[in-house]
Amino acid sequence: MVKLTMIARVMDGLPLAEGLDDGRDIKDAEFYKQQVKALFKNLSRGHNEASRMSVETGPYIFHYIIEGRVCYLTMCDRAYPKKLAFQYLEELRNEFERVNGSQIETAARPYAFIKFDTFIHKTKKLYQDTHTQRNIAKLNDELYEVHQIMTRNVQEVLGVGEQLDQVSQMSNRLSSESRIYADKARDLNRQVSHCAVSST
Repeated sequence: MVKLTMIARVMDGLPLAEGLDDGRDIKDAEFYKQQVKALFKNLSRGHNEASRMSVETGPYIFHYIIEGRVCYLTMCDRAYPKKLAFQYLEELRNEFERVNGSQIETAARPYAFIKFDTFIHKTKKLYQDTHTQRNIAKLNDELYEVHQIMTRNVQEVLGVGEQLDQVSQMSNRLSSESRIYADKARDLNRQVSHCAVSST
């Protein structure tokens, strides 16, 4: 079952739209929304894992697609079919791009496209029951394959950004220290050369 849906701009992690009724039936909904925002922040730093990914978190799983400048994310029960989750996101992407595509770059405030909630809500209802004829047909659709979509743990994904930042800091420190070492070695060589010239 689809529990939560959020849409954000990739370059800065700015939330663009969200299903407003999402999370009411979820224990710790705010905790999961914070994880989503941390994931968006990682993506905005350029720590893009893949354009399509599933990320496990507690009893749920985040599924997201990045298309162009936008990340479309949904949180579902682990038992919810991955194929339906990604088809749901594709449907949101198609409509969001059609309706708001030209305004995405210029959006300056969070949730600038909050009216898109109506479409999220309507589409979410269509995908809630996996046993409807429509959803069974979608599950049987051989054209839409999701087997290649990577699944990771949320700690791994959120930790990648921190680890990359640490590696970058260590690299900068090492570079700085190697310059100091090179300068000192040059000075010692000059002193040795100067002492050798003066003693002759």
